[in-house]
Amino acid sequence: MAEPENPVASEKPEPVRVYRHRLPVRVWHWVNAVTLVVLLMSGLMIFNAHPRLYWGQYGANPDYAWFAVGSTPKTGFVRIGETRIETTGVLGRWTDAKGAEQTWAFPGWATIPTGYSLADGRRWHLLFAWVLAISLTLYMLWSLFGGHLKKDLHIRRAEWGPRHIWQDVKNHARLRFPRGQAAARYHILQKLSYIGVIFVLLPLMIATGLTMSPGMNASAPWLLDLFGGRQSARSIHFLAAWALVLFFLVHIAMVVLAGPVNEIRSMLTGRFRLPPERDQEA
Repeated sequence: MAEPENPVASEKPEPVRVYRHRLPVRVWHWVNAVTLVVLLMSGLMIFNAHPRLYWGQYGANPDYAWFAVGSTPKTGFVRIGETRIETTGVLGRWTDAKGAEQTWAFPGWATIPTGYSLADGRRWHLLFAWVLAISLTLYMLWSLFGGHLKKDLHIRRAEWGPRHIWQDVKNHARLRFPRGQAAARYHILQKLSYIGVIFVLLPLMIATGLTMSPGMNASAPWLLDLFGGRQSARSIHFLAAWALVLFFLVHIAMVVLAGPVNEIRSMLTGRFRLPPERDQEA
């Protein structure tokens, strides 16, 4: 005679919630998200004033530009080196909401302000550049002295192993995200990307932005030597900005694939629900 099923044993275990993100992490995350969006859109407005990039000290229309967004009487295009890509309707030549053709590099929906105004674009950009610089400085100090760097971002010796890194790459490619207690910790790819953004890309954006300032050229001319001139600094600034956009897109994709409700809730409240181990899901 079969034994009766134990209803308690058949129940799924209660979800485990842990305190994953401390308040400074959450505040900086959302402030930084808004700040970078405004900086990108106002930066594209500034770029529209001269949509060409150069290497070296100087750059003007007659000089060779390694990157350019432009237009002909009928088309829009992007040129990278000697490679030209037609972008009519998107970049270089596009139609605005009123049905009028425009020849700015980036369309109005992607810029702040939406109508062409170099002065307003610079005002928005400078204001939020200060927000970025101050918030990043405070966050870096807190990460160092508050234990965030040691507790969450420190890469341990075993994690540097090529086999460990490659396994993490394969797990992400297969969408096999960490489960259980492992999901509450940053894995190697997260650590590398967060360290790269916080301690490399964002400081690089600030430093190259300062290098493009005539006032800083007078007070700190060594910046020009460091980056090889104002035009080189402008090119690096542009490339770093799009590296941040790429990071943002990958970050959003990972949030969606890992479970957006749980991930966003943890960044709002700090509380994160641990995904159950795979053998507990059966």
